[in-house]
Amino acid sequence: MPELPTFPPGFVFGAATASYQIEGAVREDGRGPSIWDTYSHLPGATDRGDTGDVACDHYHRYPEDVALLRDLGVESYRFSVAWPRIQAEGSGPANPKGLDFYSRLVDSLLEAGIEPAATLYHWDLPQALEDRGGWRVRDTAERFAEYTAIVAEHLGDRVPRWITLNEPWCSAFLGYSVGRHAPGAKEGKGALAAAHHLLVGHGLAMQALRAAGAGEAGITLNLDRNLPATDSDADLAAVVRADTLHNLVWTEPILAGRYPATEEETWGELITAPDFRRDGDLELIAQPLDFLGINYYRPIVVAAAAHREPDPARRVATDNRFTETQYPNVRRTAMGWPVVPASFTDLLTTLKSAYGDALPPVYITENGSAEPDTVDPDGAVHDTDRVEYLRSHLTALRAAMDAGVDVRGYYVWSLLDNFEWALGYAKRFGIVRVDYDTLVRTPKDSYHWYRELIAAHRG
Repeated sequence: MPELPTFPPGFVFGAATASYQIEGAVREDGRGPSIWDTYSHLPGATDRGDTGDVACDHYHRYPEDVALLRDLGVESYRFSVAWPRIQAEGSGPANPKGLDFYSRLVDSLLEAGIEPAATLYHWDLPQALEDRGGWRVRDTAERFAEYTAIVAEHLGDRVPRWITLNEPWCSAFLGYSVGRHAPGAKEGKGALAAAHHLLVGHGLAMQALRAAGAGEAGITLNLDRNLPATDSDADLAAVVRADTLHNLVWTEPILAGRYPATEEETWGELITAPDFRRDGDLELIAQPLDFLGINYYRPIVVAAAAHREPDPARRVATDNRFTETQYPNVRRTAMGWPVVPASFTDLLTTLKSAYGDALPPVYITENGSAEPDTVDPDGAVHDTDRVEYLRSHLTALRAAMDAGVDVRGYYVWSLLDNFEWALGYAKRFGIVRVDYDTLVRTPKDSYHWYRELIAAHRG
């Protein structure tokens, strides 16, 4: 067995989940519908028609899940608050029963010696706000700030770490351009407007958290390590466009207070004279962060390609003249993602080189792998490939830290097998298996390995 990677004193080990993926109870205690409730019930929207109606039933079983976290030994648990559980329509007074659920969860975590880390938005936008334009319109960003203020007022005294948005790339581009995530739109300027308004919402939420004195605050981005398929000029230029789409659209405004210099090359007419930008937006977006959350899973190899849609008026925002190709000669997870731990190191060190002192302390807020788990006759899950994925990526993370990147903690994705968005329940990322028929939780070998790693650091 390879040696366990080692980390300095004070390094935070955690685990992460998200509300719609685990909570269930979608029509209980005043919760309103989210875009994922609507989208997952559309014919053909998700694999096998799966929905989050029940998911892992965490809403009722959270004491059991907190006990698993306590046994695991994590210092922190990252969960997300379901906006429609707090405001069924996305605005107006708070729902006391929704606030009470998260208050009970937070108190249970604290009693177990676990720091809560709350994500305010993990994709479950109230459907009523989508009906009024969703993230395409600035009003949604303003409503998000009001919702943030409500949650911070009720939990800010007990939650020391806050994340405004999780992976806004997925919200903006998978949701409004690719159409594979809720709300399922396929748009050009609409997706770019959504990206911008998510950034504005982040800025407004940061202000609300600061006003509430709610502890550390930051944002989580799913940054990608984009690599060229060849050394040709065309493929190298394609990487620049891929970086702009996946990374720079977020990091440049947030960390540098500017829009990407490569945005016109990437989006052409779609980004010309954008009417969704206002004077002062960059200052709002670029407020100092206490930390930057980074979710990372795999590198992407890109090659130059023609536009899929020649007519700019009909072109979606993810049609950027590149195509993804296979990374050769490496293992792939159940998602088909290449396992290349060194790319994790490269991403972090490249980010540090690009932004220098403007890069705040980093938390890895998600990292993990979906694997084709099998259950032995005795009920055990020997997920050897997941254990090796976690070991190798934590080793790569330590290499980035040794190279000067200030990383303060790591959250494994995910504590539980769960609803994997458009892929339904077919893909399992958890270090704890969930039997979706009985909802019985069974820790996998990866759970025990991670517990051993944490215990070794506690001495």
